[in-house]
Amino acid sequence: MSGTSAPATAHGPHHAGPYNPAKGRLGMWLFICTEVLLFGGLFLLYAVYRYRYAEAFHAASGLLDRLFGTANTIVLITSSLTVVLAIFEFERGKPTRARNYLLFTLLCGLAFLVIKSFEWGAKFEHGLYPNAPHLMSMGFGEILYFGLYFTMTGLHAIHVIVGMSVLFVAWRRIGKGTLMRTRPAFLENGGLFWHLVDVIWIFLFPLFYLIS
Repeated sequence: MSGTSAPATAHGPHHAGPYNPAKGRLGMWLFICTEVLLFGGLFLLYAVYRYRYAEAFHAASGLLDRLFGTANTIVLITSSLTVVLAIFEFERGKPTRARNYLLFTLLCGLAFLVIKSFEWGAKFEHGLYPNAPHLMSMGFGEILYFGLYFTMTGLHAIHVIVGMSVLFVAWRRIGKGTLMRTRPAFLENGGLFWHLVDVIWIFLFPLFYLIS
């Protein structure tokens, strides 16, 4: 009996059972597969409509601000690097450095959302949002373009918020000492989800901003 409980005690009082990170990773990869299917379907829908309304999509893309899109791309790519560094430092037994990198990642996520809010605000001011009278007076292709734009970038923004929430929990748990170097699965899975968020944006950026 004592032989089976010793490993859990050695890793801290918060873990009662044997540590099996493979199950968590498998679950995370299955979840990522569902996300790929979700966004894959939207990308396919986008491809079909872009083929049918190529000129309208080309014209509508010119109404987006590439500066906003480029800034958000740089922010997310940077955040991918810092979350990798956070995991690396955590597994090296450097929790303070790991927390600092996680904090920087969270600030990058917040910056992304702020930039996106300014971008969306500009579109609302110009009447380029779903069911807006100005947008509805445009061609069907432009209406489809902005419908997809708000749907896909909005869904992506929700994923950014979810990813930030998970990383914030990891940041707090490291600070409290309840997330330990010998059991990094929670942080690793949070980082994996954050990379998914970044990869999705890497596809969204050229599809919406670089076709004009």
